[in-house]
Amino acid sequence: MTDDALLLPILLHPAPILRAKARAVGEGDGDRVRDLGSRMLATMYKAPGIGLAAPQVGEGLRLVVIDVAREGEPPAPMVLVNPEIVAESEQRAVREEGCLSIPGLYADVERPARVKARWRELDGTRREVEADGLLATCLQHEIDHLDGVMFTDHLSALKRNMLLKKFLKEQKLKAREAM
Repeated sequence: MTDDALLLPILLHPAPILRAKARAVGEGDGDRVRDLGSRMLATMYKAPGIGLAAPQVGEGLRLVVIDVAREGEPPAPMVLVNPEIVAESEQRAVREEGCLSIPGLYADVERPARVKARWRELDGTRREVEADGLLATCLQHEIDHLDGVMFTDHLSALKRNMLLKKFLKEQKLKAREAM
């Protein structure tokens, strides 16, 4: 199987699953989730991106992949099963965010500066991390996806509507050009 055969299509806004709450990964999902996790990592790297949630590839499961290794560093892939934010700082931080489901659209988003996240690995091992910086932002962004929340929901209504209108206009233009 070639790498491209592993790739999954990334759904674009306004796909309905992007607004749905994903269900918890259960005991019977093991093999499916292991396969999905590796395919999601391949898809994320190819995009390229630093995070991807299962709803973005059409799967309504609480599964996230992340790799925030900087260029020149070895890859540091994380596969998070049923992740949750269990604590967040009062201190806030602003960071520019984008999303593979809204390609080409970026905006400054304010979120808690530090978070504590908990999840299980594919082998069932429990994990917990206290994160700040890019990892904190990425964890919050991807876990939001599992609850049907997009990064644009953290913007003012005016800014969100302006950006999404621009994105949809660009998508219509691309669709016409492809005909």
